[in-house]
Amino acid sequence: MRVPLSWLREYVDVAPDVTPEDVLASLVAVGFEEEDVHRFEISGPVVVGQVLSLVPEPQTNGKTINWCQVDVGEANGGVRGIVCGAHNFAAFDKVVVTLPGSVLPGPFPIAARKTYGHVSDGMIASARELGLGDEHDGILRLADLGIDAPVGADAIALLGLDDVAVEINVTPDRGYALSMRGVAREYAHATGAAFRDPGDRPWGELGQPEGGFAVAVADDAPIRGNVGASEFVVRVVRGVDPSAPTPPWMIARLVLAGIRSLSVLVDITNYVMLELGNPVHGYDLDKLSGGITVRRARPGEKLTTLDDQVRTLDEQDLLITDDSGPIGLAGVMGGAATEISASTRNVLIEAATFDPVTIARSARRHKLPSEASRRFERGVDPAIPFIAARRVADLMVELAGGTLDAEVGGALFTAHHQDGIFLPKEFVPGLVGVDYTADEITGALEMIGCDVADVEGFRAGGPQWAVTPPSWRPDLTDKWTLAEEVARIHGLDRVPSVLPTPPSGSGWTAEQLGRRRVANALAAAGLVETPSFPFTTQAQNDLHGSATGRSLPGVRLANPLDGNAPFLRRSLIPGLLQVAHRNAARGFTNLALFEAGAVFLPEPGVAYGTDFVPPLAQRPDDDVLAALNAALPPQPRHVAVLLAGDAVAKAPGQTAVPVSLADALHAVATIAAAAGARIDVIQSERAALHPGRTGVLTAAGHEVGYVGELLPAVTAGADLHGRVYVAELDLDAVLDARTPVVAASLSTHTPATQDVSLVVPAGVPASDVRQALVDGCGALLESLHLVDDYRGPGLAEGTKSLTFGLLFRAAGRTLTAAEATDAKLQGVEVAAERFGATIRD
Repeated sequence: MRVPLSWLREYVDVAPDVTPEDVLASLVAVGFEEEDVHRFEISGPVVVGQVLSLVPEPQTNGKTINWCQVDVGEANGGVRGIVCGAHNFAAFDKVVVTLPGSVLPGPFPIAARKTYGHVSDGMIASARELGLGDEHDGILRLADLGIDAPVGADAIALLGLDDVAVEINVTPDRGYALSMRGVAREYAHATGAAFRDPGDRPWGELGQPEGGFAVAVADDAPIRGNVGASEFVVRVVRGVDPSAPTPPWMIARLVLAGIRSLSVLVDITNYVMLELGNPVHGYDLDKLSGGITVRRARPGEKLTTLDDQVRTLDEQDLLITDDSGPIGLAGVMGGAATEISASTRNVLIEAATFDPVTIARSARRHKLPSEASRRFERGVDPAIPFIAARRVADLMVELAGGTLDAEVGGALFTAHHQDGIFLPKEFVPGLVGVDYTADEITGALEMIGCDVADVEGFRAGGPQWAVTPPSWRPDLTDKWTLAEEVARIHGLDRVPSVLPTPPSGSGWTAEQLGRRRVANALAAAGLVETPSFPFTTQAQNDLHGSATGRSLPGVRLANPLDGNAPFLRRSLIPGLLQVAHRNAARGFTNLALFEAGAVFLPEPGVAYGTDFVPPLAQRPDDDVLAALNAALPPQPRHVAVLLAGDAVAKAPGQTAVPVSLADALHAVATIAAAAGARIDVIQSERAALHPGRTGVLTAAGHEVGYVGELLPAVTAGADLHGRVYVAELDLDAVLDARTPVVAASLSTHTPATQDVSLVVPAGVPASDVRQALVDGCGALLESLHLVDDYRGPGLAEGTKSLTFGLLFRAAGRTLTAAEATDAKLQGVEVAAERFGATIRD
């Protein structure tokens, strides 16, 4: 909302020395957000001049210029010669002259310059050059604005170009502040200045909704039980002059408020909307057929709106109609067929109160946001339409020479009733944490317009107030919103900054702690977390979301952000590949990335999604929540890793060491250690991974993920170079497989080390041989690891040699070499039984 300060001063006392920044600070203190300060960005000397003579001079380029003699007053140098290319003025017209040294918006400095064979000592300005509009008719003639000022007078002050506007952000719940009336009231709250309500007008002089123009409300399909129009009033002004000039003060205020000046009749309706907050629409009365009916749209109806767009209407759209059909989309935009034009002589003024939900849905349905819908969808003061309609009528009489009909047309007038809110006297201090006195609480509520009555002893629960909010505050609905108002009025800086004490037993769950440990461990190991959007293609889902590459069910979004990626991901790898591609394109080729997030794994044959939307403003019951959850596919949390480029960068004395499968396995080991689970690797195959360099990851006997090198074709498809290694694990399954970790005491006894090389069939996984040694060596075995996997000369065809390093230790003594050897041989025996393993010679 842009607020011209000259306009603000009409309704609230603003000290002459107050700056725009001071006004913004005061409004911020009562809960608004500061946006900007707007000025005309024009500086003098800009004066009133009178054209004494003009001589047309044709030019060789086909253009004709006027060589003018313009009197700008003795104080400004008397008569000056000025070249002007416009032709919409004549001798003795008074115009706006920008003299050398002035600066116009742009910035466009003015100086004496030679042009077309003359020295032009200034410039005769147009409305566009002054920042007053987008006209195309030439220079600004003061007579067109109804102004007769003395020659040499300051045109900046005359045209209101010295005004300034502050801009604030108005939140959706405070629609009353989308008006000068609302902002002035809030400024008064902030500063204690006297407030003069422009909507405070004696009811008797407004006229009653009896007789006059025929209006009917026939809403046979209300939304949520709310009739589309709860109040509708019209006034008629006859004999207006649509060519009458809009006063410069009104033009300046509208421009500063962000609205173009169009014509005096349209400008008046916009001015009153900004002044009172109630959008008002004007119709050319002579273009109407019969009376007005407010109703819902019928199937197949169309409407050409003021922006010359033909719109197909929805049956929930609320319309303004006459005997010819739709003439306006209620609360959003009028129709072109009945718009005010240069031929308008009689005007029908409409002011109404419309259902906010209806207006909001129509504006979004037709992608037609407007200043009117912005206010109606936030809720306007139901007590203001009669005042707004009369205010527009009075201005049309004053500025356009019309005559107001005595009769008032009103289809519906509902006496406003606001339900009272019971506010316990101890509630506000207890909620906000500030010891407000009773006078502070009631004073704040009365300041914003509430009626406060003491009802002590009237209800159970202790002393209370009955608070009735004002008509312009539909956002005040309960004791919590009242408490917020008290805190806002008395200053949010009084609210203490105290961290609440969490109740016993709260905090992260075991699963949340586990996920955080895994993410922290990967980050500590040097990987970078790169969250990505969960959207992908069917082809990427098939490639990375399936071990075989065949198509599996996917969740397709009804309204995707990107039409090329309408599916929810089955794997995290496509997102990591996108991130890697983006980084490689910018020269970052050494990558160690990870992401932890949800994937979406719909079950075959199950339909997901629902058209059911539970009612707003109430908690769904257990059955509704169960139905909504059943409409969602399983969403396990995964963690994935991508490694590319060099693990060790090239440096003096150090050759580059590219990433390898061992680095990917190390990342898997990091995840396992952080999760507290044991993960084994079994060689396997997968659609997107290189044969022979792929492993299935298992935990507690269940498959939990995979690790391996991407196929060259997949790597090239992401515009990556070299080998790329990935791993993806079902983090939920890994955490379910975790085992309790018991910290063992550190032994002071010397360990005994042993090595053993076992020859086994080439198809036997090393992890199975390792497990056999663990099972056979018994309690003395502290640790073992694979040292070598040899396949070559000296071994029978189809076999391999696996060398393990074993470490033995006893709890309370030092082992002998013989004891360690015996334990090792027991492990060899188990391996021999299971796999036919023999000790390599």
